Amino acid sequence: MLTKIFLVALVLTTGVRLWLASRHRAHVAAHRGDVPAAFRDTIPLDAHQKAADYTVARVGLARTDVVVAALWLLLLTLGGGLQWLFDAAGSLAGDGMVRDLAFVGLLAVASSLIDLPFMLYRTFVVEERFGFNKMTLGMFVGDQLKHALVGAAIGAPVVAAVLWIMDSLGSGWWFYAWAFWLVFSLAMMLLYPTFIAPLFNKFEPMPEGELRSRIENLLARCGFRADGLFVMDGSRRSAHGNAYFTGFGKGKRIVFFDTLLNRLGGDEIEAVLAHELGHYKHHHIWKRVAWIAAGSLAFFALLGWLIDQSWFYQQLGLSSQGKVLALTLFALVAPVFSFPLSPLMSLMSRKHEFEADAYAAAHTQSGWLVSALVKLYRDNASTLTPDPLYSSFYDSHPPAALRVAKLQTL
Repeated sequence: MLTKIFLVALVLTTGVRLWLASRHRAHVAAHRGDVPAAFRDTIPLDAHQKAADYTVARVGLARTDVVVAALWLLLLTLGGGLQWLFDAAGSLAGDGMVRDLAFVGLLAVASSLIDLPFMLYRTFVVEERFGFNKMTLGMFVGDQLKHALVGAAIGAPVVAAVLWIMDSLGSGWWFYAWAFWLVFSLAMMLLYPTFIAPLFNKFEPMPEGELRSRIENLLARCGFRADGLFVMDGSRRSAHGNAYFTGFGKGKRIVFFDTLLNRLGGDEIEAVLAHELGHYKHHHIWKRVAWIAAGSLAFFALLGWLIDQSWFYQQLGLSSQGKVLALTLFALVAPVFSFPLSPLMSLMSRKHEFEADAYAAAHTQSGWLVSALVKLYRDNASTLTPDPLYSSFYDSHPPAALRVAKLQTL
């Protein structure tokens, strides 16, 4: 019975994702020839058409990725791929924890090899064609090796700890595993900006000057304390611009991409930062952590029940049973069933974006943020005309027209 349910869910999820992508491509292409009225004075037609073509290219690649991901999942489950990798790990490493870690490593390597052609095409064909890629092949390879080494250095102890909890803490292991995962996630929020991010980019303190003074004045007005203001060399890899906060508590850092600072004026940068401050002032990060924690607790509880059900393994292509198999199998198939929740998560994220925009309008000027957003839409080739249904599933930010219209009322 589970086999049929899984197949139906996988076909439906894959079909809906492909249908949404086709809708989005058609909608963007249909509006390619006309800039929306709200942007006709600020975004030229050629920039609008570039954004449409960029979106169509990215979504076209994503459709292929969806099909390959579904086939890969079928191969791993009903096709016996997980069982084969588990047996291979046993042949290499014997039994016990070493075998389990070898199995997870083999699965990670195999999945990365499946994803590698898409990453290469996305970076060196799509991003290159539209003038965004700044990476060389050597830099790309170096990044992948760093990601692999960091992933192994962090992932292996974490997986080992979870497996030890599953083996050692009785029938309630799933609660302790969830608590460990939650603590680990919060620790990574604190440690990532200081120890991991610098492995991939350079972070220089923002130089003294008018812009830094404006930012510090804004932070003081908003009652916000940060551990530092930094400029990241994002231009080494991409022409896209961004700004973000990392960490929490006393470890909060404000990071600006150098590309962003080169494109926006002082008023616009101040408004963008005020928007990010709005996320903190409205506790959006902690609200999201709470949502994710509640959802993951439900998933761990479900796994705690499924792990002892032989049909869970047998009807999803496994002849062996075990904790590491249950953990990986559940992690692979759960997204198939959780996909219908995507609009709910997007809706929550959009609500947060509107709240952060309102905060920025209250502490700077809404026109400054509108001007910054228009430049970012134009320079990042973000489509102004997404398909509404596609957007409701995938977009964490409100569509451009709705967001600008809301800001103009403020």
